[in-house]
Amino acid sequence: MHTPMKLSLSVLALSLSLAGCASIPPDTQQLPQQDLATVQLAADIHLASEGWPAAQWWRQFQDDQLDQLIEQALAASPNLAVANARIGSALSAFDAQHAERGPRLDLGANASRQRYSGNGLMPAPIGGNYYNEVTVGVQAHYDLDWWGRHKAQIAASLGEVNARRAEYAMAEQMLAAEIARHYFSMQNGWARMDNLHALVALQQQLVVDKEKRIANGLGVSDDHLSAQTRLSLLQQQIALLETQVVTEREALRALLGGDSSALASLQPRQAQALPHALPGKLGMELLARRPDLQAARWRVQASMSKIEAAQASFYPDIDLGASFGLDAIKLGKLLQSGSRTLFIGPALSLPLFDSGRLQAQLAGARSERNELIADYNQNVFNVVRDVAQAGARVQGVENQLRLQQENLRASEAQLRNANARLKQGLADRATQLNAEMTVRGQVDLGMQLQNQRQDAEISLTVALGGGYRGSSDFAASANTITTKQ
Repeated sequence: MHTPMKLSLSVLALSLSLAGCASIPPDTQQLPQQDLATVQLAADIHLASEGWPAAQWWRQFQDDQLDQLIEQALAASPNLAVANARIGSALSAFDAQHAERGPRLDLGANASRQRYSGNGLMPAPIGGNYYNEVTVGVQAHYDLDWWGRHKAQIAASLGEVNARRAEYAMAEQMLAAEIARHYFSMQNGWARMDNLHALVALQQQLVVDKEKRIANGLGVSDDHLSAQTRLSLLQQQIALLETQVVTEREALRALLGGDSSALASLQPRQAQALPHALPGKLGMELLARRPDLQAARWRVQASMSKIEAAQASFYPDIDLGASFGLDAIKLGKLLQSGSRTLFIGPALSLPLFDSGRLQAQLAGARSERNELIADYNQNVFNVVRDVAQAGARVQGVENQLRLQQENLRASEAQLRNANARLKQGLADRATQLNAEMTVRGQVDLGMQLQNQRQDAEISLTVALGGGYRGSSDFAASANTITTKQ
């Protein structure tokens, strides 16, 4: 008679021999994954290198009001709560997969009353009589995971956890960027309104001047109507800016979760330009900063583990089991030594025919992997596009700002000349007012361009991954999880 150990070795040898007969379809359709080392920007996109954006990149604007708004939003945003809940769901799935790998211990009890047929195989006194049976036992099971199926499933779950963490980091970046955009747009509206109010005051003086000239027979009504029309347009711009400020404020309120306490004390501030950096080559060091790209990479890795798990299903499943219990037909004899039962040994399960279920599952896992690789490759190109577009936009706005500054200096020179000529009696008041209004107009254009530059710099920061530092942000979390394996 074989001992349990000999029996286990015999079953294991049988399983290994049967494993050689497992037929796994070859993987001939795997898509190539984009090589990050080959990704580059166009040669005509060059920006000054002043260091990478920090993790809290918005602090470089040196605006404590903006810092407070973003910190408040990061602490109470409903969008981040959703992202955090998804991390919790992924962690629960990971814990469930990890638990499947561990041993299992069950306690069972059964009590029954049975009657054997008097005309069956059992002779009297068993046949035709009733009897009771009471069973109490403990069963233990442990899947040896010889082929690594559970390990692969755990790795796939861990990949999903890390993907969710990366998505949370992306949600944080997008939230901070949206708050910064709305905040700067509101600040821009306030600044432009002050400048436009000054323009309105100048234009009103010009209207009065035109009225006096007409009264003295020195002007024509068309000039007065033109001045009145321009005054109305300036007043209309102020009304539009007032609406803009209210709209931006309400957008901020929504991003803050409806809390308006931080908005009540906001004051006009002049924002600082955000330093930006853009190397000519987008390698792994840069692209790994993007949380969305990290999420895509984690999901590709998870899909690879799912394929490993699907392949392992083709091989024998070896379960080591043991049980100890008591079994008696009379309750009074249940605790006697003769009622003891004992079993220990391996159990082997090998799929022989399943109507193609395993092949279909493996094909589905491979198709999912190809889908995720294609999505990852597209994300890589999207990253390059985002950086290139944001970089080009920053360059374009900076070029416009240089031209605007040149025009502003020329307008200021004309204003100085007009003031001098007015003092000398060589020019009229209207000429001086028009010159001053031209300067104010250039200032307004500069404010608009500065706001566009701020928006472009925010877009560039997000495109570069903000303060994201590759997988290091999640390394500690991932390590704490993987140590459980």
